[in-house]
Amino acid sequence: MLKLSDFLAVSRAKFLTLTLVCLLLALAVGYYYSGWPPRSTLFLVTVVAIFAHVSVNALNEYMDYRSGLDFKTRKTAFSGGSGALVRNPRMARWALILALASLLIVMVAGLTIANEYSFSLLWLGIPGVLLILLYTKPLNQEPVLCLIAPGVGFGLLMTLGAAWVFARELNLMIWVLAVVVMLLVNNLLLLNQFPDCEADESVGRFHFPIMIGRRRSAWLFSGQLVLAYAIVIVAVWNQVIPDLSILALFSALLAPKLIKGVHRYADDIPQLVPFLGLNVALIHAFILLLALGIALD
Repeated sequence: MLKLSDFLAVSRAKFLTLTLVCLLLALAVGYYYSGWPPRSTLFLVTVVAIFAHVSVNALNEYMDYRSGLDFKTRKTAFSGGSGALVRNPRMARWALILALASLLIVMVAGLTIANEYSFSLLWLGIPGVLLILLYTKPLNQEPVLCLIAPGVGFGLLMTLGAAWVFARELNLMIWVLAVVVMLLVNNLLLLNQFPDCEADESVGRFHFPIMIGRRRSAWLFSGQLVLAYAIVIVAVWNQVIPDLSILALFSALLAPKLIKGVHRYADDIPQLVPFLGLNVALIHAFILLLALGIALD
């Protein structure tokens, strides 16, 4: 018997908080420029963002099950997949249905927004649909694309697109914030690849932890995190983003422990797992503090 918990597991519902904090940042930008958006707009943008995330998660679960990867990964709270399809193979067909139905909802809601605001939004929407469909294969078979695909999806498509609609304009501030989100989400998926290098390689995936090793990838992780903070500092200094955006730097209190742990335990996965959680906490705090600073300014 299929249960709601099976669908929630396949959609990786606990990770949808990332979508929510990205939307809060976009909403703060919209409020900064033009006040609160109409409820209908807020609803449609939220639908697009949530169901896009559900679609890519469910499709990834389905394809990892079909490739056999789901049987090989080490399951942690933050990586390795949910294992829902391994436990209940009858759910596989429904995972695919969930992915495609969610994608259809995204396209209908997205076209509604574009029709109401600007069809220029399709320059984000069409690549977004392609990203959902191509994320597991072939994007995960090319290291650079595998690295930036999550960040592009959440930063340059979701956050930028939502902020564009809420603010009713697209400007340098929105681009800067989108790039910051991109770097953070790149790091989220990069670190989550560390536990599954061997399993990923066995099914044809090829990302930086496989290509250059975990220890060198730890430097890539650190570089992106430092760059995200540097962009905020430079943007505030040059008045590209509001002064109170500097509140985001409070999240840096977690950074030394995180960076030290990632470098020390890059090849010791059981010891590394708590730092996967710390990375999630830092990213959420960073984006939420950015949103708070912009809203308060």
